[in-house]
Amino acid sequence: MSAAENKPAFSLFHTALPIALLSALSIGVFHQAGFFRATPPAAALYQPQTVVIAPRTFQYRADGEYIRGILAIDAPMKTVIETRPLTIMKYQVTASEYDECVIDGACQPAANAASNPNLPVSGVSYDDAAIYARWLSEKTGEYWELPSDQDLAFAAGKRFPDDASGLDPDNKNPALRWIADYEREAASRSKRDPAPRPLGSFGDNEFGLTDFAGNIWEWTSTCHRRVHLHANGAQKDVEMICGVNVAVGPHRSPTSTFIRDPRGGGCSVGTPPDNLGFRLVKSTTWYAPFLKVFRDSNLSL
Repeated sequence: MSAAENKPAFSLFHTALPIALLSALSIGVFHQAGFFRATPPAAALYQPQTVVIAPRTFQYRADGEYIRGILAIDAPMKTVIETRPLTIMKYQVTASEYDECVIDGACQPAANAASNPNLPVSGVSYDDAAIYARWLSEKTGEYWELPSDQDLAFAAGKRFPDDASGLDPDNKNPALRWIADYEREAASRSKRDPAPRPLGSFGDNEFGLTDFAGNIWEWTSTCHRRVHLHANGAQKDVEMICGVNVAVGPHRSPTSTFIRDPRGGGCSVGTPPDNLGFRLVKSTTWYAPFLKVFRDSNLSL
């Protein structure tokens, strides 16, 4: 065989060898950094029941305050083409589940003590919920996090609230907006039933998600925002208000992230929630271990 015939194989060897060595080195570095940790031996004890929401196209009303000129108007309807399934807790985190994190020394006790361990935990802040997500991730070896507002709209389906007033957006009379807001808040207060109820009391939605929009408002990872519009309706600018996050129940309620009992104040817009609790979503992407390590290293993406 001539030298020319040997050359392709020789070149291929010299190309493949560095790639193989680099891959092996990368795997070693990732393993050392904790990207590929073994599943904790007791992981099954902490696994919550979940439902998987299949991909679909859906609509929901965008979050935030929309202001055209000096007048507040209804947020627009938003169409989302969701191409990936979402794995989400079927039930809200219970008092007994949260107490395990407290006993473990990772979480602070909830503000509202529950007499029944089957009640959803309430009296927890956004910060409490985020700490619980990290703790559960450690216990299961998976990546759990708070859902976004859009995640909850995706999972809640027909139960997701539409906070529109129904007013003509071209109406220039601010009094009509004030009256509509007052009537909506009065109706919300009249329906209040603030005592948390055992899991399953509010039933399932069409996807098997339980108790959504009962009397527990659920924290999301979505920051509140004000969207300023030009007179023609085009977007002018967006004011992000992180430190105030959207909680969702029978209506949306932007709430300061440190608030645990909303009845004492801290709701930024509209009627405050009856109770603050949460459920989590699980990342099933191939890069979930990387997200977990980055978050644990305070390098959240």
